[in-house]
Amino acid sequence: MNWTELATEICDHRVYDRAVQHLRAARVVLPTFEQLADPSQIPGGVANELATVDPDAAQASNLFRVHWYNDQARRGRQRVPLYLDLPTALTGTKARILVALGRYFPMIGAHKVLAAYGCLVPRLVTGQFDPEHHKAIWPSTGNYCRGGVAISRILGCRGVAVLPAGMSQERFDWLMNWVAEPRDIVRTPGTESNVKEIYDKCAELARDPANVILNQFSEFGNYLAHYVCTGPALSAVFEDARARDPDLRLGAFVAASGSAGTLGAGDYLKTEFGAKIVAVEAVECPTMLYNGYGEHNIQGIGDKHIPFIHNVENTDIVVGISDRSTDSLNLLFNSEIGLRYLAERRRLAPALLAGLDGLGLSSIANVLAAIKTAKRLGLGPADAIVTVATDSAQMYGSERQKFAAAHYPGGFGEVNAGEVFARHCEAVEDDHVIELTKVDRNRIFNLGYYTWVEQQGVPIEDFDRRKGQEFWHGLQAAVPLWDGLIEEFNARAALNRQG
Repeated sequence: MNWTELATEICDHRVYDRAVQHLRAARVVLPTFEQLADPSQIPGGVANELATVDPDAAQASNLFRVHWYNDQARRGRQRVPLYLDLPTALTGTKARILVALGRYFPMIGAHKVLAAYGCLVPRLVTGQFDPEHHKAIWPSTGNYCRGGVAISRILGCRGVAVLPAGMSQERFDWLMNWVAEPRDIVRTPGTESNVKEIYDKCAELARDPANVILNQFSEFGNYLAHYVCTGPALSAVFEDARARDPDLRLGAFVAASGSAGTLGAGDYLKTEFGAKIVAVEAVECPTMLYNGYGEHNIQGIGDKHIPFIHNVENTDIVVGISDRSTDSLNLLFNSEIGLRYLAERRRLAPALLAGLDGLGLSSIANVLAAIKTAKRLGLGPADAIVTVATDSAQMYGSERQKFAAAHYPGGFGEVNAGEVFARHCEAVEDDHVIELTKVDRNRIFNLGYYTWVEQQGVPIEDFDRRKGQEFWHGLQAAVPLWDGLIEEFNARAALNRQG
């Protein structure tokens, strides 16, 4: 197996032909990455059909909604992705913090469905995945496997979710409604921090050649989907803000490490605007910060290892956030007491308050890291930071209940709301922040050796090849080739959609 070479031509014509026949029978047309990056390129006939399609249905047309430009109803399209522009009254910094909202993606209400599409479809159109024979195995800490199961169901193949047993109940409830059989949900030991246990289960499943492991932590399709689609979407968000403030500069892009796919958007934004790339992790498990380990509850950000698709040498800053902050603000932003406190005592606008439920746990971590970054870099009103809200609070009602029961057994009152705001918003400082030097980047890059070379068997040549930026530039050049293959695949299936 070559870990760093992308297939840009058909590898197995028999598998390819069976996949074409299967999607023809299922009446599935695949959108190109160009169309998902710029939905105005989607043929008008598809757009008209989408008006009558439930965005949460397992219908093939919903593949053309796997982008950032859906409107609030998720049935139409926006010129600019929906985002929050957080005020100083909430963030304590004069820098503009712009948060693109992943809740408007179809089927799963999170942007990880884009990553799942980016990992499976290149295999499909290069003859590496047979939807009738193969099972798609989706290792995840929650949202990626949901996206993978959704994509699998649309394509008419079996999708298997592999995730820690301790993730939020809402993830498992969703999966139960989407998998073909209950046994297609594989629970591994532990919680958010237990990624290695996921890998171990995948190694076991991989012994069956019918199981295709789509590991988001090592699949470059994940990185490329975000580079090609999320990067330009965040550029559109920034340009929208700059249209009202022509002197605005893009100072940084902030995203939790997780699989490192979303960080690929940072490579795009650095090239376009010179923005610094900020990677976020939990203070309770400070892998990049301090070579540390531990457990935490910022669900969806992964840890204890460096993802294979993380372009470490292009990362500028690492920020640590505590799960006590994310759990506390999840309660503040989504309780009647908390919202009333923010409205009456902090004078936050009703429109903003209505949008705070668009922030899931990792989203709150991204916002807090953006605040720390602004303070560390001394950013002011002429500076903006862009980040993403991967998912919404909808996935964490059970986590709020557990947190409130453990920390506020007598009830969460207005005094508690004030204390949470003071501690986790007003008192945010630039602690647990490293502006990376060459030595720091080498240290973080080298940490990946133990996961990928020693544990996963990656050849050292493939591991080291990722150090130079020319490697990543070469990856980026593959996407137009994939789009050509997608168009050819659709044509062979004789289902090309016309405007």
